[in-house]
Amino acid sequence: MATSLKLDDTLKERVQHLATVRDRSAHWVMREAIREYVEREEKRESFRQDALQAWENYQASGLHLTGDEADTWLAKLEAGEDASLPPCHT
Repeated sequence: MATSLKLDDTLKERVQHLATVRDRSAHWVMREAIREYVEREEKRESFRQDALQAWENYQASGLHLTGDEADTWLAKLEAGEDASLPPCHT
């Protein structure tokens, strides 16, 4: 699908310069920039939705871990231990 973008002269020059030094077309640079932006924003939105769901679950059940409990568990994982998630409590 063809799409038109209106870029100011400065941005157009920057894209062209980057394309030249990367030995790519300006079209490729713009397509990659849009692809990377969309992927990043999709991940951000997924993270936001997960956080909202976790908040709703907490409000409904009251189940949680303290910050210290979570830090201890994460430190074990970081150290390579096969640590199970501690049980949540109210």
